[in-house]
Amino acid sequence: MPEPDAILPVPTPTDLHAMAYTDLLTGLGNRYRLRDKVRLLAAERASDPAPFAVCIVNLDGFKPINDLFGSHAGDEILCQVAHRLKACIPDGATVTRHEGDEFAIVLPLVFERISAERVGQMIKDVLSAPYDLGDRNVRLSASLGFAIHPFAGSDFDELMKSAETALYRAKRRGRGNIVVYSSEIANEMKRATELEQALRNAIIKDAVDVHFQPIVQLKGGNVVGFEALARWNDPDLGFVSPAVFVPLAEERGFIDMLSDALLRKAAEATLAWPRDLFLSFNLSSAQLTDPRTASNTLSILTSVGFDPRRLEMEITETAVMTAPDTARRVIADLRQAGVRISLDDFGTGQSSLGRLRDFTFDKVKIDRSFVSCIIDDRASEHIVKAVIAMCNGLELEVVAEGIETEAEALKLRQMGCGMGQGYFFGKPADATATLRYLQSHHHEFTVVDRG
Repeated sequence: MPEPDAILPVPTPTDLHAMAYTDLLTGLGNRYRLRDKVRLLAAERASDPAPFAVCIVNLDGFKPINDLFGSHAGDEILCQVAHRLKACIPDGATVTRHEGDEFAIVLPLVFERISAERVGQMIKDVLSAPYDLGDRNVRLSASLGFAIHPFAGSDFDELMKSAETALYRAKRRGRGNIVVYSSEIANEMKRATELEQALRNAIIKDAVDVHFQPIVQLKGGNVVGFEALARWNDPDLGFVSPAVFVPLAEERGFIDMLSDALLRKAAEATLAWPRDLFLSFNLSSAQLTDPRTASNTLSILTSVGFDPRRLEMEITETAVMTAPDTARRVIADLRQAGVRISLDDFGTGQSSLGRLRDFTFDKVKIDRSFVSCIIDDRASEHIVKAVIAMCNGLELEVVAEGIETEAEALKLRQMGCGMGQGYFFGKPADATATLRYLQSHHHEFTVVDRG
């Protein structure tokens, strides 16, 4: 006779409370426990406001490992991280699992930056040791962001926001960095927010301009196209470098709005050019993670009346690797419509040869860091020569960037490089000046061969 089903005990209020405050995977406290701990510590020190610190620990490169070895292996690593953190934190500290691959620590006896950095270094070293997954070991690094109460925030939400800002700064510097929130970071954030608002207004008012830099055939010197480059001269801020405002638009999530406005303006300007000239335009990493990028781009070209076959999209190796599958679809959709794809800044990534194999490109642009050294540095000369030979073998067109002297232009032409771009041929100029340039240079500009 079968035994009756076992009757499970009914959880008590204490059990339910403990479950609500516990991360089920690691057994650590969760965000609710973290919040209560911070609030309790702040209340205890209200009359005698001795500082204390909170830290957010983020595992660098956890997602690829999780994707490669599976969620079970990822869970095992998170449990090992939890165990290491509990074992290494100072007396009186509390460690919780913040969310995903992030952990948070409350440090009652850390009062200032130097102490925070010392504790952070110790935690970073502990977490960098190999993780045992049975049949394999994996290594990870960690980035840490600290915020000190009450300087970085008097309540829980403000304090955690400051710690997250510090972590964000640490991640931007690369893997395995430690940042303590400071007044300097606060001022930077304020300036960035002010700059963001000014840039958004400039985009709405169509005040961000496009300049064009010529791309020429090194043999014969004919102008064959132009690269579109963003320029912003604000009435209050003055000239703002694209190296500042383009990354800001990416970080704050409106790069698509900026890029669409610039592409429309650039395409409209090129309608006055000879039809044999192409327009080269840069796609950001954020746009290559958005499946709608190809349809948005083609819609703009259609509305302007610009032939997609005259457009080249420049992308970097870093951009395509942010979300490879989505990037591959975007590239395929653009190429199907006739848009050509250039791999920009070639040679500066970690595995450019792999990118040439995994993605379909029409052109490669050799980074200026190599071009600027080809006259005096034999290593750079041989690297550029090898890249040109490889691209010729793969039937890829080649553009050398950053050419500033006639000697560089002649050297590259002798190496077999097809096209060049740089100040020697022309600086970026607005649409009106570009038309004047075309009147005097189109099909007429030559490089004098003195070899």
